[in-house]
Amino acid sequence: MSEQTENSGLLSFGGHLDVLRKMLFRIIVVVVVLGGVIFCFKSETFTILLAPHKSDFITFRYIEDLLNFCGINFHFSEYNIPLISTELSAQFMTHITVSCLLAVLLASPYILFELFRFVSPALYESEKKYSYLVAGIVYTLFIIGLLMSYFVLFPISFQFLATYQVDNEIVNTITLDSYITTFITLTFMMGVVFQLPMFAFVLGKMGFIDANLLKQYRAYAFVLIMIVAAIITPPDLFTLILVTIPIYGLYEVSIIVLKKWAKNNDVEYDDIINTDVQ
Repeated sequence: MSEQTENSGLLSFGGHLDVLRKMLFRIIVVVVVLGGVIFCFKSETFTILLAPHKSDFITFRYIEDLLNFCGINFHFSEYNIPLISTELSAQFMTHITVSCLLAVLLASPYILFELFRFVSPALYESEKKYSYLVAGIVYTLFIIGLLMSYFVLFPISFQFLATYQVDNEIVNTITLDSYITTFITLTFMMGVVFQLPMFAFVLGKMGFIDANLLKQYRAYAFVLIMIVAAIITPPDLFTLILVTIPIYGLYEVSIIVLKKWAKNNDVEYDDIINTDVQ
């Protein structure tokens, strides 16, 4: 049996497990090496991660410049919200956690490559071509979601929540753990939420939904989007609105994607009919 399997070019179950084991080992090695490098660059890493909590963050400067260019004299009020650590090992554990998560993020193209190489023998040539395209779109949407969170959603929501006071005598001091947890959660969730067009495309290809159905349930979708945004964001109305707007925009993009896919499908179907008639 093993000789026939080897001669036919197919791997046995044990062979697949061995390939999987080697693939996971390579991925772990890459992630560990990247994590070690990131851990060594502590100052640079946390300068980037902690930048959104400062009043001179690049997003605020660009908003001010844009409004001033339009003739509106506007400036964000300066603030200084200190980050504190209340547990003995909190900073060290945060350093390790951040290093591991950033290592996985930076290694994600390589991880996708390894996963594709593992499943590619089972795919047809046409499927491989579409797999490259799908993987590229998914990764691009994920990165756009991360950047959207880093440059827009998180700094603005932090500025609003951290400077909000019910009384001037109450001083806001944010723990490092609270900052990093909120930052990672919001950023990761935005990366996932930005997959909405791809998710809609897959459901459309499977025949579960189409553009007309999404149009029909726009109002219900908007309410559902607001509920999802309320779950994944800090508990304030301002951040809820900031998250709801881009997610609903992705919903409209999903309608466009399904429209174009349906149109292309109709063209391909007509070509097949015409060929059969000829």
